[in-house]
Amino acid sequence: MTASPKPLTIVLIPGLMNDGWVWHGVIGALSRLGSIHIARTDGCDSLAAMARNIADRVSGQMVVIGHSMGGRVALELADQVADRMVGLALLDTGAGGPKAHEAEGRLKLVDLARREGMGSVAKQWMPPMLAPHRLEDVALIEGITDMLLRADADIFAAQQKALLSRPDRLDLLASISCPILAVTGSEDNWAPPAQHQEMVDRVPHARLEVVEGAGHMLPVEAPEKLAEILTGFIRAIA
Repeated sequence: MTASPKPLTIVLIPGLMNDGWVWHGVIGALSRLGSIHIARTDGCDSLAAMARNIADRVSGQMVVIGHSMGGRVALELADQVADRMVGLALLDTGAGGPKAHEAEGRLKLVDLARREGMGSVAKQWMPPMLAPHRLEDVALIEGITDMLLRADADIFAAQQKALLSRPDRLDLLASISCPILAVTGSEDNWAPPAQHQEMVDRVPHARLEVVEGAGHMLPVEAPEKLAEILTGFIRAIA
């Protein structure tokens, strides 16, 4: 008699200021492969605390998919509950600690959020995050803006604090035993392909996929292609 497969939860961790909307283009395909859990990172000012909340809310085996800041949370989760993680996908992210002068830019945006609101933050933050040819995509811009407006200055400040106090996790990568997939857009200047290649080079069982023409907001810039990549990754694990 063949044993039934263990239940699998696909954990989707959004990035800075992002919420479940960022995953709307991939949820349909992924829901065929397991239960979907969209993580909330609000109310935490450290990546480790965000990861602990996820670990407490999800039981059993997990495939963890993190975008941008969510990728860094996913690495903290791998450190905390490695025995439950059967696959890890890191999207448009990194594993290193804060860079020189990074705090200045992040704290300026926090100050802007408190002075003028999240709408002003969206206008300043968004253009570098998208591939140049998507800057005239009205529906995409409106969707991202609406998402950012659902955050507030306190949520934003806490998440920025978490990112500025993040640990360097490059050395952790080699200790992760589950399959690792890194995915980024060819036009992602915030987390470029070279940064993902550096992570992949540290792990024998990791591979990199680069989505041509996509920027940092890959899940909403190229959802169909990302869904195809992630579906293949999870099916190979199963």
